[in-house]
Amino acid sequence: MKKFLALLLALTMVFALVSCGAAQTTKTTAPAKTAEKPAEQTGAEETEGAKETLIMATNATFPPYEYFEGEKMVGIDVEIATAIAEKLGMELEIKNVEFDTIIAGIETGSFTIGMAGMTVTEERLETVNFSDTYAQGVQVVIVKDGSDITSPDDLAGKKIGVQQGTTGDIYATDDFGEENVSKFKNGPDAVQALVSGNVDAVIIDNEPAKSYVAANEGLTILETSYADEDYAIAIAKGNTALLEKINTALEELTADGTIPAIIAKYIPASN
Repeated sequence: MKKFLALLLALTMVFALVSCGAAQTTKTTAPAKTAEKPAEQTGAEETEGAKETLIMATNATFPPYEYFEGEKMVGIDVEIATAIAEKLGMELEIKNVEFDTIIAGIETGSFTIGMAGMTVTEERLETVNFSDTYAQGVQVVIVKDGSDITSPDDLAGKKIGVQQGTTGDIYATDDFGEENVSKFKNGPDAVQALVSGNVDAVIIDNEPAKSYVAANEGLTILETSYADEDYAIAIAKGNTALLEKINTALEELTADGTIPAIIAKYIPASN
């Protein structure tokens, strides 16, 4: 009986040792398999999170190029910038700022680009570079119905309202003198000064002018334009690599019909 019990005890110990060995093998093998997957996922997440941000400065009081519909910023410049960022594989961030701070912000690196119906001028070219033209603009004169100002030639000696820092501001100051130009932070403020009788005329881009006149009874746009100009994207002087990429993107987006379609959406040909 004792021999039988001893044999039984020995067999039990053998089975126990075998079982422990099997369990230990499973434990060491499983973590090795699961450790490979997280490494692959982490690498994918880092790649996706490495997108560079394209910071665009604008002044969203300039329909149809940039303006708000409720809380959403929309317009020609907004959609073109979105298409450029997508083509370049970048994230777009738009900052709504005062127009006359855009160039300085690009110089200091606060913004990557400036898009705000911005015209290329010799003065601006001294501090920033510009992309190829993506749209044309026309500076016009808004007056009250029945005004004795019937063409830009009649503006001499009149009080002219402009948006500070715009080409309307630059041209009017050069043509009619600083003392005859009243500068406002944005287009709507300049137009309100005209409605109130504080200025005799407003010089501004044709497309926003249409919106302002439609929203304010008793105003009209003179038939003769004040100046023709080209709109482009402002970029820091040293950022030539981005300038080349944006010019290539503009060329491709124009060739495939994207930019013409965006402009036609906001400025129908019938207008």
